[in-house]
Amino acid sequence: MIQVSYPKLKLPPSLWAATATPAPDTPALDGDARADVAVVGGGFTGLSAALHLAQAGAAVAVLEGAEPGWGASGRNGGQVIPGLKADPREILARFGPENGEAMVRASGAAADLVFDLIARHGIDCDGRQTGWIQAAHTKPMLDGLAKRHRDWAGRDANVAWLERDELTRRMGDGRYHGGWIDKRGGGLQPLSYARGLARAAQSSGARVHGASPVQGLLRDAGGWRLQTPKGILTADKVIIATNGYTDGLWPGLAQTVVPVYSVQVATAPLGENMRGNILSGGEVLSDTRRVLWYFRQDAHGRLIMGGGGSAYESGAAKIYQGLRQRVHSLLPEAGKVDFEFAWNGRVALTMDHYPHLHELAPGLWAGLGYNGRGVAMATMMGKVLADRALDTAQPDFEFPASPVHPLPLHALRGVAVTATRAYYRLRDALES
Repeated sequence: MIQVSYPKLKLPPSLWAATATPAPDTPALDGDARADVAVVGGGFTGLSAALHLAQAGAAVAVLEGAEPGWGASGRNGGQVIPGLKADPREILARFGPENGEAMVRASGAAADLVFDLIARHGIDCDGRQTGWIQAAHTKPMLDGLAKRHRDWAGRDANVAWLERDELTRRMGDGRYHGGWIDKRGGGLQPLSYARGLARAAQSSGARVHGASPVQGLLRDAGGWRLQTPKGILTADKVIIATNGYTDGLWPGLAQTVVPVYSVQVATAPLGENMRGNILSGGEVLSDTRRVLWYFRQDAHGRLIMGGGGSAYESGAAKIYQGLRQRVHSLLPEAGKVDFEFAWNGRVALTMDHYPHLHELAPGLWAGLGYNGRGVAMATMMGKVLADRALDTAQPDFEFPASPVHPLPLHALRGVAVTATRAYYRLRDALES
């Protein structure tokens, strides 16, 4: 049995923590219990898996170290982005027609799955499927975006090309040279979404336990045994869904990803004249910078600006200031802009920039590494993992499993992330 540490239970302050719907009751596991499937982690992946398992009739229990949405699921920018970092043609070329097609189908449908779950379960999370814009910050970037747009348009996705004048109209200024909009995407209040998934899973029969960090995992004749501070859960199958907070529970798993702090700031609600100047249709936007800008308005007119790449939480303060400067550059006519919140959360990056699904042992799976696109793809990964645990013969979506390959020199990841971010910032500055 491996003893591992777990985070403090208090939910860190953020815009989402201040405005989220109330948290559901998720009592800690106390005593011995049994389930068909145990889910470790109460973020989007784990909660989606639990919901889909429970709806299929499985006895499922979620073990979360803090509370649902405590990690990056409740602290991200709230952008729901379809697809993966790579274009469909690149995915097919790398993974082949069968696996590649499965990855493209699952990732392309991921945002629709999010908004379908919101509608079907009445989740109150300010969900708006108003589109995701990817904007070219330099003219040479237009070619790559045009290919991406053509890839998805050729698959009958609900996408459109945006000429510079149309993007200028939506943005309020002409800083971007053009881009495309994927109308499958949109935005939401991520902590409210996580809590809504937890409630939906509970209503479907799942048990969701907060304050129940898994301190040990082993298999014996009775099945998988998961030890928490106050109890033991025995299950036939286990899904590990800990993403950026993956620890030593399973040997080598934490070393397959690089945890990075993603950082956001939010203004006070803007005046009506300002709200109409930038993404007033509710779109969310990210650009083509290597250290990208991503921003949107929330349902109450706050401008939320995000960035990331810090390997250390202590580096967030410097990023906060840079994000505030970006907001001022977007709203130069606004004069003084009041900021209400600044926060961060730990996401998981993979070296190949693809999410990873692992079969760690018979009856034991893990899904992690969403590379900043976790709202949609983690929700889809949860559904895929649920189908794996259920042995579904013909699942709606599939995602290929890959071997666990711990990264060499993983202990030096902080130095590598810091150096890479500095290099990318320099490249962005030289190209702008």
